[in-house]
Amino acid sequence: MPAALLRPRGPLAQTNLISTLLLSLCLHTGSVTGGIMKADEIQNGGGDTISHSLALVQRLEALLAQGNGSDVALRVQTVGAEQVKVIQAHSLMLSLQSTVFEELLLSRNGTTLVLLETAECAAVFDNFIRYLYCGEISLCLEQATSLHKLATKYRVQGLQQGVTQYMTQNLASNSPSGHVVEWYQYALQTGDVALRDSCLQYLSWNLSSVLQSGEWTHVSNDLLMTLLQRSDLILQSEMELFAALEAWINQNEPDALTAENALRAVRYAMMPPMELFRLQTQSPVLARYQESVRDLLYQSYQFHSSSPLHMAKYFDVNCSLFMPRNYLSPAWGSPWVINNPMRDDRSTSFQTQLGPSGHDANKRVTWNSLFSPRWLPLSMRPMYSEQGSTQPTRVDGGRLRIIITPATSSADFAGVSFQKTVVVMARKQGKMVVKHVYNFHQSTEETGDFLVEADLHRKTSEYLVDGSLHLHIVVKPLYQTLIATKK
Repeated sequence: MPAALLRPRGPLAQTNLISTLLLSLCLHTGSVTGGIMKADEIQNGGGDTISHSLALVQRLEALLAQGNGSDVALRVQTVGAEQVKVIQAHSLMLSLQSTVFEELLLSRNGTTLVLLETAECAAVFDNFIRYLYCGEISLCLEQATSLHKLATKYRVQGLQQGVTQYMTQNLASNSPSGHVVEWYQYALQTGDVALRDSCLQYLSWNLSSVLQSGEWTHVSNDLLMTLLQRSDLILQSEMELFAALEAWINQNEPDALTAENALRAVRYAMMPPMELFRLQTQSPVLARYQESVRDLLYQSYQFHSSSPLHMAKYFDVNCSLFMPRNYLSPAWGSPWVINNPMRDDRSTSFQTQLGPSGHDANKRVTWNSLFSPRWLPLSMRPMYSEQGSTQPTRVDGGRLRIIITPATSSADFAGVSFQKTVVVMARKQGKMVVKHVYNFHQSTEETGDFLVEADLHRKTSEYLVDGSLHLHIVVKPLYQTLIATKK
């Protein structure tokens, strides 16, 4: 992947005082050349602005490269190695950009400042210092955490925020061994909540691709449990998750308690009874830890052998064992590709299973879906005149909306509510990833923010793939417990 160029939007680009001080450094080493740039016209008359910003940056870069007028030598030593890197720098530049450097320079003895860094940080230290002089830096996936560590250590807030933004925008980028799990662990260690949450959301929403990647086996025990306990995971089926967990256990050989807790987080009731039986007879991992999950398997078989309504009279069916995740297999929903989505209303129909229980295995529900690009709430609809004709019918605006309703009603729906989930896909770095997830009962109007930032009028919208909106609808039956709560 090509490197990204990061420029600050804060003090380096905007503060007149800093610009004046930097200019004084440049003038110390030679004259500055520049051009005249026409300024935007203002109400009280036009004017010209003399801009030396580009030449100033070039002079600063030359100042660092040549070491002219240097008053401090940065001696960068690598932890656990004899490698040493010496950079001729200027106290004024370092102090302006970093309060940590300012404190170190005030307390130093002599003209040399010794800095101890890890091998990864030492390798990018030249780029880090160049950012302090020039205000821009080229980024690639492999260097992101090292530069973020340096920005955090030396309190360079603009760079720290910029690298965090770069990382959140490049979670879908291809890398040989994967990087999202590593970035999540790093964010957890450093307390970067925004990066941590972005990584966790990406892993949850794109779990199928993560399970098939090389980084799955590098998932930590804590991250594994965090993922297994979530109901918003998007994957093909619970069987896919169990197979990946089995591979993780075989690869990492965790302690017995970790393996048991992980296996108990699997939702066995969401697997068909034949698949459950196959696991019990063929899975070495399940055979090893079967006593730990025996009660869950027993409840799952009970769930499959009776109607959910009857089951709810005796068991708490609101627990996670009976709660579906976002499964993409055909039994749970259907993909929907809408070409030129802003053109007019579209509709489609699809079938799902009534529920995951074996008791309902042969029952199907037909769903009707309507996509409207310009739905208007009552307060915005045309008014009727006394003669019954409408006022001008063309009303600008309107909102995107999807309505999903069953084609027929059935007594089998008793005790069940159906949650609809619309998964919005997009193409990032050349591959399809989940961009948004919306949950509702009947209409996306319930969410209040369905595709509000999509701007589907533009063919270049990041929500469109070759001019089409790519959706996947998932229907999840949620059961209501009928047993009385014990006091």
